[in-house]
Amino acid sequence: MSHTLGVVMDPIANISYYKDTTLALLLAAQERGWNLVYMEPEDLYLEREVARARGRALKVYDDANHWYDLEPPSDIALGDLDVILMRKDPPFDTDYIYNTYILEAAERQGALVANNPASLRDCNEKIFATYFPQCCPPMIVSAQMEQLKNFHKKHQDVIFKPLDGMGGSSVFRCKHDDPNIPVILETLTDHGKHLIMAQKFIPEISNGDKRILVVAGEPVPYALARIPAEGETRGNLAAGGQGVAQPLTEQDYWIVSQVSEQLKARGLYFVGLDVIGDYLTEINVTSPTCVREIDRAYDTRIGERLMLALEDELKRRAQDRS
Repeated sequence: MSHTLGVVMDPIANISYYKDTTLALLLAAQERGWNLVYMEPEDLYLEREVARARGRALKVYDDANHWYDLEPPSDIALGDLDVILMRKDPPFDTDYIYNTYILEAAERQGALVANNPASLRDCNEKIFATYFPQCCPPMIVSAQMEQLKNFHKKHQDVIFKPLDGMGGSSVFRCKHDDPNIPVILETLTDHGKHLIMAQKFIPEISNGDKRILVVAGEPVPYALARIPAEGETRGNLAAGGQGVAQPLTEQDYWIVSQVSEQLKARGLYFVGLDVIGDYLTEINVTSPTCVREIDRAYDTRIGERLMLALEDELKRRAQDRS
């Protein structure tokens, strides 16, 4: 049975073909005979209570020189789509939140939205990890500079980072004798106005910040270890890290086992766990990446895994209605 999948994403013309995860997911859906509809965030709107959008029929290609074709736009009811993938990259700002309200209306009107819009709002990628303290390093979330300084004094070597950053932006490592801690904290908290996170530094970052992808609660058996460049603390690929795909460890599987039931309960079908050493550091729910790199190394067909999971959920919902 053919399905229609809508995708909400940043401009497809501007993606990086070789590493874009959204393109990998769309290719997998199209290979399974799904029809694709393309939308950018500003295309969504509410007309009274009905979620609608300016959508364009989309074809995608595994071709570095020509990866998409778009038809002229037409007005559609979002509830008529079988599945909507929300793949807008951060920043997670007020416009993003408004889009989740529209997508919630689309869910009420019949569409399956992945990931669940309410969970996108509720599960901040830094703070959500603290739901699983047994998996996390020592950390604190605070805007109070004295608390943050005391955390640093206790742990000596600390990472400070904003709660809404991505790609390693504005992440600071402060060793025990760092003279810049006051100005770093003033900058990140805007003089105590904004919450930030502090984590005890994990030396195993030298072996990589692993991205573990979880599809419908089940881990992909290989992770991408993002190894920092020389002289860097951050492993993020956007910060110059090198990606090395590798099998999950026993500890990695244990971490997934601790979080998977919550992910499924919250309608988080596609999630990226960030793991350094033995510790969970973040849970990425907005637009997890690294599919292309892991697929290229191990032919894991992650996009197909997600489409199969979504098909199973559509069947379950159809049975519940019958």
